[in-house]
Amino acid sequence: MNKKRFTKVRKILEEKQVDALLISSIPNIIYLSGFSGFSKEEREGFLLITKNHNFVITDGRYRSAVKLGLKDFNFVEIEQGQSLTETISIVARKNKIARLGIEKNNITVFEFEILSKTFKKIKNFSLSSLREIKNEEEILLIQKACSLADKAFDYILGKIKEGISETELKFEIEFFIKRSADISFSTIVAFGENCALPHHQSTNKKLKKNQIVLLDFGVKIDNYCSDMTRTIFFGKATTEFKKMYQAVLEAQKQAIDFLIRNSNKDIKASTVDKIARDYIVSRGFPAIPHSLGHGIGLEVHEDPKLSPNSKSKLSLGNIFSVEPGIYIPNFGGVRIEDLVLLTKRGPLLLSNANREIIEV
Repeated sequence: MNKKRFTKVRKILEEKQVDALLISSIPNIIYLSGFSGFSKEEREGFLLITKNHNFVITDGRYRSAVKLGLKDFNFVEIEQGQSLTETISIVARKNKIARLGIEKNNITVFEFEILSKTFKKIKNFSLSSLREIKNEEEILLIQKACSLADKAFDYILGKIKEGISETELKFEIEFFIKRSADISFSTIVAFGENCALPHHQSTNKKLKKNQIVLLDFGVKIDNYCSDMTRTIFFGKATTEFKKMYQAVLEAQKQAIDFLIRNSNKDIKASTVDKIARDYIVSRGFPAIPHSLGHGIGLEVHEDPKLSPNSKSKLSLGNIFSVEPGIYIPNFGGVRIEDLVLLTKRGPLLLSNANREIIEV
């Protein structure tokens, strides 16, 4: 258990004036306890943090694993016939918990209705600000994930050939990664005009000569994620593709150069977004239809967000993506995405795969 994290969590108890915090999201359970055995798809376990105690509430299947891995937690087993929220209510009554903090974005309506019958006051809280700044261990894991992603990109270049489908190439990337780690999200592989769709779902479309190929994929190591996008050209790159690519690459460089020049100053995330966005528009292309970037860690998308409306200020220890893109319907698109760590010496690029135009 990371005692510093729990000290910060208990400050939230005081700030929100509640008796306990209910931790329901899997990433926050991992962040606080180090236990990653609960399924993201099932509601199998919650943490309940009070001023003096830590409870883990789950069913009997996890008894041994929880008692072995979470020695600083009181294990509360859900009795047969009880729901998770009903058990929480019983624990609350025994421990005189009347005011509860919840993760509003991670509670179902049904769960909220049951909790509302037990607690006099329910307030929303967030741990996102605690997770924005990464410690040395977190940084090392994300660096390892990025390094493996770089290797995956080099590997996949040798698999790109005429007639291969998007889904087949997706499988090749994920197979390479899963030999030693896990994927952090479902890989995006797009050919030709499909590259104009930022979140394209890979299909059986087969690769033809003189098409754009966009690859967006990530690695997960010990629960920490990477995220990288590369766009290449299968065949001889056209003039139009080169113009798009150079505009995207320069937009990314200008955003990172701004971080370098202002590494010892307060930096608004929205300002970094604006620099890349304005450059792309100045080259006659449509504005980026998504944010320039996002934080990354236990989840692929975390705070801080680099978007026009972001209120975030960037801090030392932040790791975030810088991913400008241009998308032209019925033609294709270009996105280049890399992760950046803010250090005392300035921004450090964690992903190092080739960023220049690649023709295969």
